[in-house]
Amino acid sequence: MWLTVLLRVLACGTVALAPLEGYLLQVHGQSAKVVPALLIGVWLFSLYRHRRLPAPHPLHLVIALLAVVLLATSAVHVAEPFTLEYLVRWLPFLVIAVVLADVAAREVPVRALLAAAVAGAVVAAAGGLLSLVGGSLRATGPVEDPNDLAFFLVAALPLLVALPARGRSRVVSLVLGAVLVAGAAATFSRGGGLALACALVWLVARRGIPVRAVAVTAAVAGVAALVFASAAQAELSRALQEKSHIAGTNADTRVLRWQAASRMLADDPVLGVGPGGFRQEYAAAGHNAEIDEQTPVAHNMFLEVAAELGVPGFALLIAFVAIGFVASERALRRGADRREAVAVQAALIAVLIASIFLSEQYYLPLWSLVALAVAIEQRSLKESRCAFST
Repeated sequence: MWLTVLLRVLACGTVALAPLEGYLLQVHGQSAKVVPALLIGVWLFSLYRHRRLPAPHPLHLVIALLAVVLLATSAVHVAEPFTLEYLVRWLPFLVIAVVLADVAAREVPVRALLAAAVAGAVVAAAGGLLSLVGGSLRATGPVEDPNDLAFFLVAALPLLVALPARGRSRVVSLVLGAVLVAGAAATFSRGGGLALACALVWLVARRGIPVRAVAVTAAVAGVAALVFASAAQAELSRALQEKSHIAGTNADTRVLRWQAASRMLADDPVLGVGPGGFRQEYAAAGHNAEIDEQTPVAHNMFLEVAAELGVPGFALLIAFVAIGFVASERALRRGADRREAVAVQAALIAVLIASIFLSEQYYLPLWSLVALAVAIEQRSLKESRCAFST
């Protein structure tokens, strides 16, 4: 019993603290790794104590192959300055995906993990809004880059659909949603806005939320935006001017980086330039196009992974994402909780759309959402077997 409680606390803590990493790093440089490390340790002990292994799933094969590709390309590029640093960043996410998929299928309710993700994102959104009070023109808070903060917030918003929405719970959900929307809007992230729009379309198409709810929410958000604009007209004007300037620059630099990533992939299609290799090779592949930025990220998860891990690594990343959608669809066919499955799908869509403009493979939502989709499938399989046996 105590082991189950500990697994639940650590799993929910891992998910909830992911968007608050910036605050944790201010406490200590390694503090963000403590809870995930404890979760992995307790999970391994649980497996040993119960003399069991995780239920086999294609997820494990894909992650194992991805680990092989990572180790192989890292061995080839081990002399490069960023290789080991980025390999160490990659591997924990592979392990955490396996751990979350297993504990969410057994000890930890999926809805508890979804609620934890929303709670962490709400705190991050509140921190972002407070940063505006502190003088920032765009919300940052626990995440230094406003676009990355928007990524966390729009990934969490669809998950509200899976939480209870009756009586007082509905009021709480509306308040949490308002904080998330306000925080995301305050980042002025165009990619975040597009990602949220795509997630909402998916929710409406899959009957996760009624069109009326979207219309009412949009109307309330519009009124709130007008009130805010009239109350803080000067600050909003400066923020929009800054965003306009940054947007123009970002559009140009992202094209340059995407072109450079494509060249790296063309030159090294099998094993790529290694983890972190984009930063090392960018100046040469980009023909020194950015004099003041020699070691950036690609601002596109798919191109960056393809450039660094080659075609096999990119194919495995796509397979990993596909597993999430396939698993959730299978769960729906077996009668799983529709709100949970559709909410996870919509959140995953938001992650994928946002990742077109950001390098988000080093943040938890991508990995945790696929893991939860697999857990939902495994729970639905157990329930269908129990129903059949009775």
